[in-house]
Amino acid sequence: MQNLLKILLRYGNFLVFIFLEVAAFLLIFRNNVYPRSSILSTANQIIAWQNEQLSEIKSYFILKEQNEVLATENANLRSQLSHLQQCVDDSLMRETMRMSNFHAPTYLPAKVVQMTTQKNNNFFTINVGKRENIHKGQGVINDEGVVGIIQTVGKKYSVVMPIINTHANISCRFTKNDYIANLQWDGMDYRFASLTEVTSHLVVNKGDTIVTSGLSPIFPAGIPVGVVENSVLQEGASYYTITVRLNTNFKRLKYVEVIYNENQTELEELTNDVD
Repeated sequence: MQNLLKILLRYGNFLVFIFLEVAAFLLIFRNNVYPRSSILSTANQIIAWQNEQLSEIKSYFILKEQNEVLATENANLRSQLSHLQQCVDDSLMRETMRMSNFHAPTYLPAKVVQMTTQKNNNFFTINVGKRENIHKGQGVINDEGVVGIIQTVGKKYSVVMPIINTHANISCRFTKNDYIANLQWDGMDYRFASLTEVTSHLVVNKGDTIVTSGLSPIFPAGIPVGVVENSVLQEGASYYTITVRLNTNFKRLKYVEVIYNENQTELEELTNDVD
């Protein structure tokens, strides 16, 4: 208690001064609108500035994260674009090389005047020959698909070996995966033929579409041949036994078309030179 009295006596005047200053400040702030509003305005400005700074800091980190995401996406898109451009360039190069030496085949219509379908070595005769510039080895098709190959040429007629001949061998491919196989006829049913050398690693389904491979100058690529009727893979076998239902109905064959391929003669000569 004595200590408190000593402090009051020693600093009494100063404490009274402080008390009066605080009282005066409170009276001014309470009774005068302008100073109060000025102080509140200043306080609001300070708070607003703080919020703005916090918002900018938050935006900085959000933008940084977004920029990182965009950078990753841009890199991925650039890689995809580069790959796509390479594919386009390769495709254009192949197309340019192909077109520079490619002549689209033309077709000559003909009528079937004689035909067999019950023999192992079936044949049929058409009403075009040397006078129409027909030559041995030309392919023959109709609106259903592959028919056969010219074997003998006379002045006005030609003999065709159909694909339902045990000596016929046509290069084909699966449309779903471009796998190459040979088509042969077993001499049994004119509606069906067999695919050979189809590896057991291939997935074969009923209904798979078979077309010409284009690896021979006789037939352009993509001419319909038939569809898979059934496939059998014996245990331990390396190759399928595949039956193909042929597109062409040889019992109703009346009109065909002979394929003219300007490159065929040159390609056959080159092949013969190798053999």
